[in-house]
Amino acid sequence: MQFPWMTLPLVLSFGLTACVDQETTPSGAEDFMSFCAACHGAGGKGDGPAAARLDRKPADLTGLSVRNGGVFPGTKVMAKIWGYTGVAPGRQAGGSPMPEFGPLLQGDLVPYDGGDGIATPTPVRLVAIAEYLRVLQR
Repeated sequence: MQFPWMTLPLVLSFGLTACVDQETTPSGAEDFMSFCAACHGAGGKGDGPAAARLDRKPADLTGLSVRNGGVFPGTKVMAKIWGYTGVAPGRQAGGSPMPEFGPLLQGDLVPYDGGDGIATPTPVRLVAIAEYLRVLQR
């Protein structure tokens, strides 16, 4: 004979554990402040507190669209953040001191169309940072 009332605490504990253990995904703005603002500045202008210590000034991220004919280069931006530039691991193209953030941004995937009509599974946190940068454009 089974005692269904004895399973109730077990079921409730799993439900509560799921609520407590659930991790909140940071917003694009939060990830930008955590990973990018030290060099690029809170407003993305390349004037972060660590910028003075770098050999090369960080890019002004507010002008990405202007430098790309008025179109925000989302796919290019995500490739740069991820570290996918076709050079040796650990180094960015052109001798950039920017580290690869791809491993830090892994997780849930969302379909992202970079403008070629093909929705590619892309880490949601990477898309969120790119979308936040889109908002910073002048």
